[in-house]
Amino acid sequence: MTPTGGGGRYFITSPRGAPANTVRCILCPRSCSIPAGESGRCGVRVNRDGAGAIPFYGRITSMAADPIEKKPLYHYRPGVSILSLGFLGCNLYCPFCQNWRISQDIHADTRHLSPEDAVAAALAAGFTQLAYTYSEPLIHIEYLLDCMKIARERGIANVLVSNGCLQKEAAADILALTDAANIDLKSFSPDTYSRTLGGNLTAVLEFITLAYRMGVHLEVTTLIVPDLNDGEKEIEGYLKFLTGLSPHIPWHLSAYHPGYRWDAPPTDASRLEKIARRAREDLAYVYTGNIPGETNDTPCPHCGSPLVRRRGYSVNTRGLVLKKNQGKNTYYCARCAKPVPVIRF
Repeated sequence: MTPTGGGGRYFITSPRGAPANTVRCILCPRSCSIPAGESGRCGVRVNRDGAGAIPFYGRITSMAADPIEKKPLYHYRPGVSILSLGFLGCNLYCPFCQNWRISQDIHADTRHLSPEDAVAAALAAGFTQLAYTYSEPLIHIEYLLDCMKIARERGIANVLVSNGCLQKEAAADILALTDAANIDLKSFSPDTYSRTLGGNLTAVLEFITLAYRMGVHLEVTTLIVPDLNDGEKEIEGYLKFLTGLSPHIPWHLSAYHPGYRWDAPPTDASRLEKIARRAREDLAYVYTGNIPGETNDTPCPHCGSPLVRRRGYSVNTRGLVLKKNQGKNTYYCARCAKPVPVIRF
C-alpha cells in the first residue's frame, strides 16, 4: 500500500524549466506546478521537500449507507444500499458547490480509514458495493486504486461519483477498476469550465467517452444552473455528445439551488421539465432531480411498462424479473419478458 504521505506516479519531480525543488502534479489537466511546502489547487497533493506527497491518504470525511439512487445511479442495482466514502478537497472551484464545506476546505474533520478497513467495513455490514463520492474522490487516486483492488478481489463492486476532470493515463488506471460511475457534465462550454469552474471540458468528455468504451456502467449528471449552462445551444451540445456514445446512457438533470458563492434564483421546475422533454426526444432515459414531487420511473424500452417506480428515494422494482442468462444474473421486464438495460450483478 502507498504509505501515508508518500508520493506516487502522478508527480514529476524537478520538471524541466521550473525552479529548484518544484514538483508538478500530472493527475488532472491543471498540471499544478507546486513549490516546496505548498499544495496544488486541490489542497491535498503536496510538495514536501522537493518530492510529491499525499498527506491525506486514507483520511475520510464520512462513511455512510446510502440508497444507490442517491449517487445518482438508476440503472445499476436499483433499490440496493451502498457504503459511501467521502474525502477532502477538489480540483475544481464551482461557485455553487453543494459540498463546499469539504470540497473547498481541507481543514474539515477527518478520520483515518485504511483500504483494508474500508472493504472490511463493507463486508461486515453486508454491502456489495463501495462508492467514492461526496467531494472529488479522484484527487485521492492512490487511495482509490488501493481500495478498489482489494474490493474487487473480495467481490465488492466499485462505484465512482466524480467530476471526471482527469488526465488520460490516470483515467485509464481508475476506470479499469470501476464497475459503475456517475460523472458530472457541468457545462458544454469550454469557457464556463475554465473560467467559472476551474476545469477542462475536453478532459471530462474524454473521461466519459473512455468510461463508456471500457464497459463501465455509465450515468451522467448535469446540474442545470439558470443563465449559465441551460441555453438551447448548450443543451443541443450535451445531447449530441451523449447520443454519439449511446442514446441509452441515463442523463440526470438536477435543479440548482443557491449555495456557497452563488445566489442566483433556483432552477424553475418547469424549465427543468422542458429541458427533460427535449432530451427525451434523443435519449431513452432522462431523469429530473432536486425538484418537489419528482417521479422518475424507468420504462421498459420494449413495451413501455414501468420497470422501476421511484418516489424520491422510495423504490419499487416489481417491474423487474431476475433470471440467469448464460451464467449471469439478468433483469427482464415482468410484463413482456424481454431483457432490459438495468444491471444487477
